[in-house]
Amino acid sequence: MKIVLQNVTKKFPSRSKGVREDVVAVRDFSFEVPDGQLIGLLGPSGCGKSTTLNLLCGLQKPTSGRIFFGDDDVTALPAEKRGVGFVFQSYALYPHLTVLQNILFPLENLKGKDRLSKEAMREKAYEAARLVQIDELMDRKPSELSGGQQQRVAIARALVKRPRVLLLDEPLSNLDARLRLQTREEIRRIQRETKITTVFVTHDQEEAMSISDMIVVMKSGVIQQIGKPQEVYDNPVNLFVAKFLGTPPINVFSGRIDGGRLMIGGDAVLAVPGLDDQEVWVGVRPEGFVLDDNGPLCCNFSGVEVMGRDISVVSTNAACENAAIRAIISAESRVDTQKKTVRFSLNPGKVFIFDRETEARIPFESI
Repeated sequence: MKIVLQNVTKKFPSRSKGVREDVVAVRDFSFEVPDGQLIGLLGPSGCGKSTTLNLLCGLQKPTSGRIFFGDDDVTALPAEKRGVGFVFQSYALYPHLTVLQNILFPLENLKGKDRLSKEAMREKAYEAARLVQIDELMDRKPSELSGGQQQRVAIARALVKRPRVLLLDEPLSNLDARLRLQTREEIRRIQRETKITTVFVTHDQEEAMSISDMIVVMKSGVIQQIGKPQEVYDNPVNLFVAKFLGTPPINVFSGRIDGGRLMIGGDAVLAVPGLDDQEVWVGVRPEGFVLDDNGPLCCNFSGVEVMGRDISVVSTNAACENAAIRAIISAESRVDTQKKTVRFSLNPGKVFIFDRETEARIPFESI
């Protein structure tokens, strides 16, 4: 089921005394979710992700704009008639009901021609349970389940009606790190098996990038960039996107263009012919640093963090906006920990230049 949002805006009345202007949660949001794909809505808290999800499922109506499921205009359609499955952050399971009864609940509320026999409902419930691998837990109550198992029950309950669209609102935030990894892999497997168009909301960029076909990066209700996860990571359109994606985060320096050279402090780190002289922001991905005794960028050495396959060289530089610079290098590399400084060359493909005022990315070709 293809989803299309056309110029969708959602405003809420201001609750601040003396402020009459409405609060714009989502502003002129236009996007098409291809049939059968998993799309990640990504951004910080308050950026409009969950509001967009509520607009899709019908819990809220847009102030302006239109929403289509396939060729059907569902903008004014009630939530119960949209054929949407919704998985909440808090699971929202009924504590007094068993796993089976929780999964059956949406089917028992079907009416008229959609009403199923008890045998058919039970069959569908077990089919959904097998899909999320909890069919052996059907007689248990939610309090007898782990967090990951409760999340699977919530997903099974959303899938049991075979919805046209599946919406997931930060479904992994209440799980520990290992369960998050396992459950997100399960969500991806289930989505591929069912081929249900899915919209996944999260503020965790690692989650979004690992399971999404496409990601939509949002800030203050406005779309910043849309694309495949790796493409957005490799080609951020502005400083916000560059800073939001990546672990460890991108290293941001105050720099300038001077005579076709990119300067960080007093160091000429790259040749950037064709760019006008100006003050800029310079972003360098952690993997963009190359240890080089003769490298142009000199930093004050702080220490080394071992991360298994890789190591992180931690340093500082007066021009860096980050508290510390983290350079990811191979564990096979040797770092002289007795030195007070460390020098780097930069991989031009991992260096981004941004306008100092607009923070829009400035494309360049380095020699």
